[in-house]
Amino acid sequence: MEEVNDNIQFKITDELIEQVEQLIEAQNDKEIESLFKDFHYADIAEILNELNLEDSLYVIKLIDSETTSDILMELDEDIREKVLQNLSAKEIAEEIEELDTDDAADIIAELPLKRQYEVISNIEDEEHKAEIQELLTYDEDSAGGLMAKELVKVYETWTVAGCIRRIRGQAENVTRVHSVYVVNKKNKLIGRLSLKDLITAKSDQKIADIYISSVDFAYVDDDVEDVAKIMAKYDLEAIPVVDRNQTLLGRITIDDIVDVIREEADKDYQLAAGISQDVEADASILQLTRARLPWLALGLLGGVGAFLIMEGFQESFAKYAVLFFFTPLIAAMAGNVGVQSSAIIVQGLANDDVRGSVNSRLIKEMLLAALNGTALAIVLFLFVFLYNGSFLTALAISVSLIAVIVVAGLIGTFVPLFLHKRGIDPAIATGPFITTSNDIFGILIYFLIAKLILGF
Repeated sequence: MEEVNDNIQFKITDELIEQVEQLIEAQNDKEIESLFKDFHYADIAEILNELNLEDSLYVIKLIDSETTSDILMELDEDIREKVLQNLSAKEIAEEIEELDTDDAADIIAELPLKRQYEVISNIEDEEHKAEIQELLTYDEDSAGGLMAKELVKVYETWTVAGCIRRIRGQAENVTRVHSVYVVNKKNKLIGRLSLKDLITAKSDQKIADIYISSVDFAYVDDDVEDVAKIMAKYDLEAIPVVDRNQTLLGRITIDDIVDVIREEADKDYQLAAGISQDVEADASILQLTRARLPWLALGLLGGVGAFLIMEGFQESFAKYAVLFFFTPLIAAMAGNVGVQSSAIIVQGLANDDVRGSVNSRLIKEMLLAALNGTALAIVLFLFVFLYNGSFLTALAISVSLIAVIVVAGLIGTFVPLFLHKRGIDPAIATGPFITTSNDIFGILIYFLIAKLILGF
């Protein structure tokens, strides 16, 4: 990948898009090349995302392969899919040969199986081809599926002078040298090498005398989310990947981990909002319906459940009609408290910040909910008493509010912890699931306490 030029930044405007379309229509190749000369590939990709397919292909075939290969990685997935469909296997292979192995494997994995074989067979660099084929064998959600084969490694038996000479050759194929890894004669990772120590050491010293044996690593079959947590915890820019025999296989860099974190955050946000599939704003109506309908159906069932509960207390409405008007308030408070509690727990689980037993968490949440509920209940008691003039009615509603808030807090805390223990994404607990369950329990508790205090 190319280095980002921090001194040149472009704002993609409608006027710029229109200018590009006009140049393409006029087939003014020199002006197009001149316009894009100082653009970062990410900016060019953003422009191509706004063009129609024909114009996007025109630009891609006009620009050199070294740049267009990076552009392909930045395109929206649906646009990239269409672009790849309109390129020959040989053209795709030419782009692939300009990419790092991890990016190359990602693009090939998006192609149909038959198309994959065609593209791979057109890759001329045999070593690059073999490394890509190896990466394609790993699960996409594992460290192996995310790693790149490009790295700088040295053998413990080398001298400093020989090491520096060999590093120069290896570094030509590595965009950024984050770390130098040390291996033994069996290619097993045994440590890392500080560039400062390498530069200051005597030329005839052995690497075995100056390398650092402490090194963080990931196993090739580790889940990418676990790798992301390790890199975030230790502020790593790159992490080596090994098999269970400690054989060095590749490395994962921070830019790939950022993508993982962003994708996971998007998924959790959609789950919390009640969207069961990974969709985007411009997805088809059918895709959006499939993603949203299951949780909307759950909300419908919850509404029916609340209706049945209220129907069981309909006789009380004739005598205590004021209870009916506070039902939305009770349901809303239950839902809000439940979502707040579950959101904090889900965030803590994601960041590995949740400590202690489940019981201690529930006790803490119960005390917190009771404190918040009491403060709100005092305000509500005064309002109802001044509005209605009935001490018992005000007491029933305010006590119900405390009970509902405590129960909602406990549910919002327990459910994500329970799901996490069962290996289910706890983010599913934060949206309609918690809101619906707390609405039902909240209304049930509300009328039971009101019945107990008011005696109807």
